[in-house]
Amino acid sequence: MLGYRAMTGDDLDAVAEAERRIYAFPWTRGNFADSLAAGHDAWLAQENGQMIGYAVMMRVLDEAHLLNITVLPEMQRGGRGSALLMHLFDRARAQAVTRMLLEVRPGNLGGQALYRRHGFAEIGRRRDYYPAHGGREDAIVMARDL
Repeated sequence: MLGYRAMTGDDLDAVAEAERRIYAFPWTRGNFADSLAAGHDAWLAQENGQMIGYAVMMRVLDEAHLLNITVLPEMQRGGRGSALLMHLFDRARAQAVTRMLLEVRPGNLGGQALYRRHGFAEIGRRRDYYPAHGGREDAIVMARDL
């Protein structure tokens, strides 16, 4: 059964290890620790007591900025990313958030499709936002009203 719990400092090693395994340019353990210290909403998605994904969301006034959402590769394509995103929508609404924003790599077609299925639309680009092999890569900025 899929469940969610707040990420804690005890989870940082496992989350950082998953991040290194999944991404060419991963968040560091320190990035996650900084997010926890800043009070960002940070969640683990679990199935049968095992971490299957995680997410970090920052709230600023009435907007939420989705900083990281990840489902382990072996657990993808089963609706878990959608479920985790819906959990974040619920959390954001509970904090009187009216809009969510995020950045996504142009090459992350699966992520873009997930976001579009859940009502996100492209609202702009950030030049040279992401590190990339051989330089920097733009980000697509997407938003959704809650």
